[in-house]
Amino acid sequence: MSKARPSKEERKARVVEVLNKARAMELFAITQYMNQHYNLDSMDYGELAAKMKLIAIDEMRHAEMFAERVKELGGEPVTSYDGDLKKAQDVRSIYPYDTQLEDDTIDVYSQLLLTCRDNGDAISAKLFETIIEEEQAHMNYFDNVGNHIETLGDTYLSKIAGTSSSTGPSTKGFLISGGN
Repeated sequence: MSKARPSKEERKARVVEVLNKARAMELFAITQYMNQHYNLDSMDYGELAAKMKLIAIDEMRHAEMFAERVKELGGEPVTSYDGDLKKAQDVRSIYPYDTQLEDDTIDVYSQLLLTCRDNGDAISAKLFETIIEEEQAHMNYFDNVGNHIETLGDTYLSKIAGTSSSTGPSTKGFLISGGN
């Protein structure tokens, strides 16, 4: 005997659940990256601080996109996140940590995308595809900076020390501003 297919409402509820899981992950990333932005700025690595802020703004946009889709499906967007922030990180530990965070996010989002497809929601699946591409760009940036710090060490960091942390009059985010 074959199992009955879940109702449309049950499938929609599953999609809302995964969208909210992703939104909570984005809220964590926003908070983590803004914390790192403040720390990098305090350490006088302005250029790195500015790009971290722009990436946090990208994550804000992602959180908003997930919330809008949740609302379209009749759900209520989550407003909190799970996870422990890493505070007061040394500049040398930030980028490997963030690379891993983005890699884990891409992995989770790829699975959540499949849940959307399995439940017949092509629009939410497409949203995940778009955001996964942007998370990949963030991961590549974090990995590149981490490699520069590891390979060039103080030479690289001294070049960045004292640079401006200004993101200019517009805060469109890292990807929209062409920061990658």
